Amino acid sequence: QTRSGSGGLDDLLGSLAGAGGLGGLLGGLAGAIEGRAGQSREGSFREVLQSQFDSTPEPAETPTAAQEAAAALMIRAMIQAAKSDGKFDQAEQRKIVEQLGEVGPEERAFVEAEFRRAVDPEGLAGTVPRGLEQQVYMMSVLGIDLDSQAEAQYLDRLARAMRIGREQVNAIHAHLGAPALYA
Repeated sequence: QTRSGSGGLDDLLGSLAGAGGLGGLLGGLAGAIEGRAGQSREGSFREVLQSQFDSTPEPAETPTAAQEAAAALMIRAMIQAAKSDGKFDQAEQRKIVEQLGEVGPEERAFVEAEFRRAVDPEGLAGTVPRGLEQQVYMMSVLGIDLDSQAEAQYLDRLARAMRIGREQVNAIHAHLGAPALYA
């Protein structure tokens, strides 16, 4: 799918480049995610995500295995959402890989494996630790433009699988400036 305008995968990828690629995102985002995992305040993940996209000269701390797992889950959520409309072609995959910047073979292999993974919102939901459901959902919304029925159906299935209610889903969408999912 081609992304144009504001929002969606292109903006997220541009921000990844500014954050030092996937490695920078995994390092910086992971610690913040783990520290906020027990919070349910809807803006917490967005604030963490935005703070990681700011250019800062401070070196990133080395993340723990749990932190890396949480950050990898967020990346997986974004890729799953980007693929949800069925138009995730080689050009779009190449664009994501190029935006990763300098990453090691493990990070690149992880992302490439996610490209090959079938879109499975219920499977993704089954891997989400308790307390991270809203953050995973937010990352999914940030990964798309929500301009197709397939994307809306994907988000609906993901929200239901993670037991996020319709009102909360619409509140997340409103907070992110995305179209409401439910009328």
